[in-house]
Amino acid sequence: MKKIFVLSLLSILIFSCDRFGKKQNETAGKLRIVCVSKQLNEIIYAVGGDTALVGIDISSTYPPETKNKTTVGYHRALSGEGIISLNPTVVWHDGNIAPQQVIDQIKKVGIPMREFHGGSTIDSTKILIMQVAKEFHNEQKGKELCDKLDSDMAKLDSARKSYKDKPRVLIIHFGQAANKYFVMSNKGIPNQMLEWAGAINATDTSQKWRDLSPEVIAMAQPDVILATDFGYDLQGSLEKFKQLPGISLSPAAKNNRIYRIEEHDLVYLGPRTGENVLEIMHLVHKK
Repeated sequence: MKKIFVLSLLSILIFSCDRFGKKQNETAGKLRIVCVSKQLNEIIYAVGGDTALVGIDISSTYPPETKNKTTVGYHRALSGEGIISLNPTVVWHDGNIAPQQVIDQIKKVGIPMREFHGGSTIDSTKILIMQVAKEFHNEQKGKELCDKLDSDMAKLDSARKSYKDKPRVLIIHFGQAANKYFVMSNKGIPNQMLEWAGAINATDTSQKWRDLSPEVIAMAQPDVILATDFGYDLQGSLEKFKQLPGISLSPAAKNNRIYRIEEHDLVYLGPRTGENVLEIMHLVHKK
């Protein structure tokens, strides 16, 4: 009787080791990425690495397929529990993450964190694209993306020469809150995109982001306003956006030259930057 019990126990243990051990080994060998950078996430999708993504931050909204991924909070307000629950093998980021206690929590449980330096120029963006493509053994796709980016930027340079005017453009992010407007000023990537599009930033602030009053908005007298998706959609229509304090007194409102634009097309460089700036050029020069 004892011999039968021992044999049965051994059978269970052998079966369990095979079942659970095999599953654990498969999991251990599989890349599971939580990526909390919208720039990196777009590139990951572009080079075909999205099957390794198990989680993203809520600001990563391009491509549309990102809506099928689990979110782990805003990249500056991450959820430690949310990240850990996804059992990632690594967390990818661009250095612009917080809070510190969550970062410490992730490191404490042994999840590696890998920082990629974000591309802030076309050349550094191409380096980043190739770096991510190499991670997924798809350098050929990376090269294709870089070549297309170069081609699009060349088209942009050529198209810009056909415009003589330089419209004054105001970029309003998040719309109006507490009687202030969150404006993208004359520093950083959004401003660089306006320059590439042959336009002038209507703000004269020295900071990258700035809260401006309706009075300052009215004084800026922008010819065109680009409103990012969240703030524009909050108003519900162009007519309602035009009626906002300060904005209603601008040439942009009077001439119906207020346009909705996706935030992710403005705030970082990536494979579609040339396409995005060409679209901005079309909007700001359109009469």
